[in-house]
Amino acid sequence: MSDQNLNARVRAALDAGEGILRLAPTWVPRSFLMPGARLKLAKQDLYALGTHRGGIDERWFASTTPAANDNRGPDEGYSFVFNGSDRFKLKDAVDLFGPELIGDAMWSKYKKWPVYSKFFDNLGPIPHHMHQTAEQAALVGQEGKPESYYFPPQLNWTGNNFPYTFMGFEPGTKKEDIRKCLERWNEGDNGILDYSKAYRLKPGTGWLIPPAVLHAPGSLVTYEPQWGSDVFGMYQSMVEGRRVPWELLVKDMPADKHHDLDFIVDQLDWEKNVDEHFKANNYLEPIVHSGGEGQGHVDKWIVYGKVDGKQLFSARELTVYPGQSVEIKDPGASGVVVVQGCGTIGSLAVDSPNFIRFGETTQDEVFISDKRAKAGVVYKNTGVENFVTLRYFGPDAHASLPNVGDHAK
Repeated sequence: MSDQNLNARVRAALDAGEGILRLAPTWVPRSFLMPGARLKLAKQDLYALGTHRGGIDERWFASTTPAANDNRGPDEGYSFVFNGSDRFKLKDAVDLFGPELIGDAMWSKYKKWPVYSKFFDNLGPIPHHMHQTAEQAALVGQEGKPESYYFPPQLNWTGNNFPYTFMGFEPGTKKEDIRKCLERWNEGDNGILDYSKAYRLKPGTGWLIPPAVLHAPGSLVTYEPQWGSDVFGMYQSMVEGRRVPWELLVKDMPADKHHDLDFIVDQLDWEKNVDEHFKANNYLEPIVHSGGEGQGHVDKWIVYGKVDGKQLFSARELTVYPGQSVEIKDPGASGVVVVQGCGTIGSLAVDSPNFIRFGETTQDEVFISDKRAKAGVVYKNTGVENFVTLRYFGPDAHASLPNVGDHAK
């Protein structure tokens, strides 16, 4: 299909939505995890890609990033725009209309939408793992992956098996302690959680997770704005009696380092992992950006702060009360998902579905172009309950944003 034809199709979709694109659900399985069944995907479709691929426990939003899964399909992880019966990848749209879709500054620097977000939903905890820094990932031709968490109350009607997350290490932990854990990999549980601390997860709060910091996400549904990469290294050998293959520890490390235990331990940012003020330096609670009681809406920061001094991603939760509407002007593009109620975003009708079959399109996800975001978008509640959306932004979208810890001031 020619670029000229695709160019016309993207232009038609942008015109139809007045600068806002509808996106179809993007489902991603993980062979080493157990789905939590709270993403509204029909139960009979949790293994729609086959049991050998694992259960579908993730839904990705406004993604131009491929999923790093074994035996993955050619477009796994990518978001698709749909306009009537026409469908094409958001990545292709950005490639053709980059400045209009993501802004001149981001296009000039990255030549792509460099972030994505997801819902992550598991029955129990996942292995204690880290995501590589940019420098570490570059050793294998990848990009690093800082990320963030927010636990949407609307999806966390149950906490499932383990709503706690181990993060980092207890102060005083030594590198040789962790090296010994790696030496015990094939002996069963390697005991790495003995050196960590679990934090109880609370719906309506979140965390900012720098790269090279260990974390073992618990069983709350998690909204995760993050850098556009799927690298990781899992340092825990067994979870709930299930074996974690060594390959999942070293998959994003140089091949000649796959059995170099000192190198593997040194992949961890030790200072951040043993930080005695870990919660104070990484925990997030919502901060009101605009609106409030009696104003018809409230727009809150839910992901904010910088990673190593850089504004890489951020997110807000917008609530519009019944019978109300509000015009929101943002300084950059955003990926948006509806988590409660129904309404309109610009000229597009949207709603939060209760039941989704694999392969079906929905009306709960859009991408707001940079050009339209700056001009302003009206969010209108057309239902009888609160109309709630989550939207995330790319790097350096805001002139300023709150710092981690500002919620307590």
